[in-house]
Amino acid sequence: MTAHAQPPIEATILAEVRNHIGHLTLNRPAGLNALTLDMVRRLQQQFDAWSNDPQVKAVVLRGAGPKGFCAGGDIRSLYDSYKAGDSLHRDFFVEEYALDLCIHRYEKPVLALMDGFTLGGGMGLAQGAELRVVTERSRLAMPEVGIGYFPDVGGSYFLSRIPGELGTYLGVSGVQIQAADALYCGLADWYLDSSKLALLDERLDTLKFGDHPLKDLQGVLAKLGTQTLDDAPLARLRPAIDHFFALPDASSIVEQLRAVTVADSHAWALQTADLLETRSPLAMAVTLEMLRRGRHLGLEDCFKMELHLDRQWFDHGDLIEGVRALIIDKDKQPRWSLASLADLNRSRVDQFFEGL
Repeated sequence: MTAHAQPPIEATILAEVRNHIGHLTLNRPAGLNALTLDMVRRLQQQFDAWSNDPQVKAVVLRGAGPKGFCAGGDIRSLYDSYKAGDSLHRDFFVEEYALDLCIHRYEKPVLALMDGFTLGGGMGLAQGAELRVVTERSRLAMPEVGIGYFPDVGGSYFLSRIPGELGTYLGVSGVQIQAADALYCGLADWYLDSSKLALLDERLDTLKFGDHPLKDLQGVLAKLGTQTLDDAPLARLRPAIDHFFALPDASSIVEQLRAVTVADSHAWALQTADLLETRSPLAMAVTLEMLRRGRHLGLEDCFKMELHLDRQWFDHGDLIEGVRALIIDKDKQPRWSLASLADLNRSRVDQFFEGL
């Protein structure tokens, strides 16, 4: 099959088919490939077209430039939409989640190259893929609590299914992890040195597909990469994380991190308590509740729950203030709706989940 001509350089999504593989590239490297609504729509169109194309056996998803696969949604455009009284910020989540769900349910194997920053919406795209590849440059996170939001794009599903309380820790703290931890948590399947990415493309271009495209792709990755890395930092912290992040609420978590020593993790615990105290108390509390509910819900219901929260969050959550402080004015002094976790009333959290 001949390679399709590349679209013009200004296209934010590049699509081409080579050797029965659909290649999709997020092409906003200057913005770390953050997703706009237009990009979401173009990706969806391409996934839909290729799902019905018998010539396409698999899809590879990547980001342009060496710095990032995708740093999330273009949050500035959502802020502007809300402030202007437009509907973009509402449409964006509906269509973004539909795309993420489509990837989770896709009938052909999807290989996601999480090279560089893979944050928020980037995780939403990659976590539905059957083959999730990390490199030594990978930095994965669901950092939403830092801007007064909650880990969405299916985070209530994939974070809540990580062993123990690791997913709770990642969601409530918003910390970044690297390749070894991504494999340890089950947020990635393969590690590949970034110097081998060009070789991966060469192998994909000459791959002879049999009856099981997924196995064929796994065979290629097995020759170039590995499925385990030693010395995952989270493996050492696991007893402490499982203890603290199983506590009933966010204020108990912070209190205990300061007061109790589990194994030799006290320095980490104090650092984590300090970090949590910079986050939006409301966002952390809602995230904790959402992840605990997510454990018992299927994928579609997790997305429905996140959409239910979204519909209230611009008016009643801390996102607008978080974006103002960190992205618009850059004063890094968000005035959260609650001064501290001590001010949080349980009913305030429960209200967000009413009517689910």
